[in-house]
Amino acid sequence: MNALGRHVLAEVYGCSFEILNDIDRVEEIMVQAALKAGAEVREVVFHKFSPQGVSGVVVISESHLAIHTWPELGYAAVDVFTCGERVNPWDACNYMKEMFEAEHVEAREVTRGIIEPPQRTAVNI
Repeated sequence: MNALGRHVLAEVYGCSFEILNDIDRVEEIMVQAALKAGAEVREVVFHKFSPQGVSGVVVISESHLAIHTWPELGYAAVDVFTCGERVNPWDACNYMKEMFEAEHVEAREVTRGIIEPPQRTAVNI
């Protein structure tokens, strides 16, 4: 069975308030996570909320990385969706865990766009 992509959904706990509330730092970590995974960065959009929190997306040729932070809870919700075989979404997740100084991460991978191989019909010649 073949698939179009791999989508890692990560719950990131016990992170530094200062890091999760710093838009420039969150953006830098997310871009570097994409690059560490071997992705090609295309677009970057981040927003700082008041009184705290950051949301953003890094669009990559292979799909995207997205985040929303709750600094007051030390929590971030992270998605890493990659298409193709070249980029490993777990490399990005492991990098983010380290850089956000997370105490604990719960993550799962969802296979996206499952493509069945073509049916072959036996023909007697």
